Amino acid sequence: MRINLEDTGEYEVRIENSSQKAIASARQFMPDLILLDVVMPELDGGDVSALLSSDPSLRKVPVILVTALVSNEETGSGATLSSGKQLMVAKPVHFDKLLLAIESTISGVAT
Repeated sequence: MRINLEDTGEYEVRIENSSQKAIASARQFMPDLILLDVVMPELDGGDVSALLSSDPSLRKVPVILVTALVSNEETGSGATLSSGKQLMVAKPVHFDKLLLAIESTISGVAT
C-alpha cells in the first residue's frame, strides 16, 4: 500500500508496526487520514482508533480500518463498509477501492 500510495505523488506515508508507536507517530506527523489494520500487536485497530478519537489533537483525523474481517464482496462496488462511524476497507486490498476510500474520506464524501 505504501509504495502504491507514494507512487501517486499525492501522499506521504508513515508506517508503524506497533499500536503504541502509531499513536505517538500520529501526534508528531499530524496526518490528514490514518489507515489502521484491525489485527495489530498490543492493541487492535479499533482500540487505537478509540484512543485517537479521545486525543484532542487527533480526534478530527479520519480513520479507515483495513481488515480481513470484511470481504470485498461485502463492500460491493463501494470502497468501504461502515460499522457505526467506522469505515473499513477489505483485505485483500483493491488499490482502486483504497484510493476511492481515501479520497472520499478526506473530501468528506461517503463511498
